[in-house]
Amino acid sequence: MSDKKPSGLEDVVVAQSSICFIDGQRGQLVYRGYDIDDLAHNSSFEEVAYLLWNGALPNREQLDKLRADLSAAMVLPARVFDIMQSLPFDANPMRVLEICVAAMGTFDPDADDMSDAGNRTKAIRLTAQLPLILTTWNRVREDKIPVDPDPNQGIAYNFLKMLSDSEPDEYSVRTFDAALILHADHELNASTFSARVTAATLSDLHSAVVAAIATLKGPLHGGANEAVMAMLLEIGEPDNVEEYMKNLLAAKKKVMGFGHRVYKAKDPRAVILEKMSEELGKRKGESKWFDMSHKVEEIFQPTVAAKGVYPNVDFYSASAYHVLGIPRDLFTPIFACSRVAGWTAHLLEQYANNRLFRPDSEYIGERGLKYKPIDER
Repeated sequence: MSDKKPSGLEDVVVAQSSICFIDGQRGQLVYRGYDIDDLAHNSSFEEVAYLLWNGALPNREQLDKLRADLSAAMVLPARVFDIMQSLPFDANPMRVLEICVAAMGTFDPDADDMSDAGNRTKAIRLTAQLPLILTTWNRVREDKIPVDPDPNQGIAYNFLKMLSDSEPDEYSVRTFDAALILHADHELNASTFSARVTAATLSDLHSAVVAAIATLKGPLHGGANEAVMAMLLEIGEPDNVEEYMKNLLAAKKKVMGFGHRVYKAKDPRAVILEKMSEELGKRKGESKWFDMSHKVEEIFQPTVAAKGVYPNVDFYSASAYHVLGIPRDLFTPIFACSRVAGWTAHLLEQYANNRLFRPDSEYIGERGLKYKPIDER
């Protein structure tokens, strides 16, 4: 029997949930019983958000109501906009999300309503507001006028439109919508667990989401897709990949976008995004970003496959987001714009059957010490 102590709560079950299932050995991801491949190719982000919150896909009437509620919630209070304008324009967008979501909690009329109905209302508002905060911030820091959302369009369309003030094409919207679906939940990852720990104290929904954003901000959780894009920009052209990888591997440096704590097979989200990134690049006449990514995988994958290291969701999302014209420092905040649906689904589940998280630790410090007066130390 191994004497190794569990680290980082690995293999420790801390909660029961019916929201998300991962089979890391087979590379399978399931939301409420639906395989991620089925959802990414056939549903919309709004449908998936409804599924995560309610445990079933919506009918037409339910989906129309949710879309209307999301559209109505895409409003930024004037005083939150004032706060945003007062921030340094080089501020980290994840920190801006933290600040603005916390501020939104002070203006939300249901902020302290801890009923299930109140929390569901706030879940819808936050899912509508995070993309609005992010796109508005990008316009503000570029000294441009914010773009109003189109009430007749979904979150994916509105995000791309509000970001650039140009009409996104249908395939771009579909690709971005699929990316939102793929990032919407991932069981008890660090940010989701952080949110549930906060909620377990019966803190409010906005505070729990702020905790999740703060956790996602750390480079060991979010941010790998930004690092992947930085690598591609450094490589520059497909013809440079082989030499770049030769030098990288010789220096024993990490290849970003590979490996996952859970998956020992190729991340199913990466499989879907790989195809979408390739098609998007062809349609936009910018295939080189996908081509470089694919060459990096071809060179690196054989060296690490035996260790169960494969591309993760961040590897191909980087090239897709870049071709969509999204600034690199918004890649991780987009993760939050999607994952807020999953975070709030877990928060609803936590509140419904709450128990305070209070794990033990193994004390390895000294014992039996006696206090000495300061002059005797």
